[in-house]
Amino acid sequence: MKVAIFGKAFSTEHISYFHILKETLESRGCKLIVWEPFYEFLKDKVLFSREVTFFNDHFDLKGNADILFSVGGDGTMLDSVRLVRDSGIPIAGINLGRMGFLSSIPRAEILSAVDDIFEKRYRIEKRTLISLYSPPSLFPDFNFAFNELSINKKDNSSMVVVHVWVNDQPLHSYWADGLIIATPTGSTAYSLSCGGPILTPDSSNFVITPIAPHNLSVRPVVIPDTSLIRIRVDSRDQQALIGLDSQSATITPENELVVGKAGFEINLVQRLNETFFSTMRAKLNWGSDIRN
Repeated sequence: MKVAIFGKAFSTEHISYFHILKETLESRGCKLIVWEPFYEFLKDKVLFSREVTFFNDHFDLKGNADILFSVGGDGTMLDSVRLVRDSGIPIAGINLGRMGFLSSIPRAEILSAVDDIFEKRYRIEKRTLISLYSPPSLFPDFNFAFNELSINKKDNSSMVVVHVWVNDQPLHSYWADGLIIATPTGSTAYSLSCGGPILTPDSSNFVITPIAPHNLSVRPVVIPDTSLIRIRVDSRDQQALIGLDSQSATITPENELVVGKAGFEINLVQRLNETFFSTMRAKLNWGSDIRN
């Protein structure tokens, strides 16, 4: 099996967990392809006993891996999506961070998780992405988001007005600190912290969530992910920030945004004993009320 490994610098106390992953994969005779900046971090700490090749971008990876292990937290998973893109390579997330909604393999279960993957005791969960269709010049390299597209006021300026149309029908002009358009995956991230609902991964929806709206009657709206969304932003200082997950750019009132569903999905590896609801219960401490 050809296995890609992606990660970023992490605390030295977690090196032992990477050793477990590396040794388990090597014992299985895997051909390892490692993100080169990650290898530079590891090379003085980890001795690879088999030959390692490297990748630096999406083009190096596409067609050269059967699975990718993302080693870190949910932020690392988001970065791995930018590398995998439309290649169809399944992503298995190993959580060395804190919450781990996306990186669902706990560090203490690396060995059993690798065994499950090799014994095909897993399923593929397809996740929708959101795409910024226009203007293409804002994010020319990767105009997609796994979690959300967000619009925020710039610096400490006054609130912005975000005008939104869905399928050419006017939805609302949001007087607020900003607006979030989240995928089902992103519904448990920024959108949730702003009062948005949780969507199951297979719900085929987007959620539009205002950030600190001035009108308290304004609430999040769930729409089909087949919708085409147009956005125009007015701001007193004539600038606002747009984010696609960890990417950001500055927009002006002249920039009309056109947003919709991406033309490909991301394949997440989920072990058979994991479900979306079991993850919610574990990560959000549901069921831990003393009355239960």
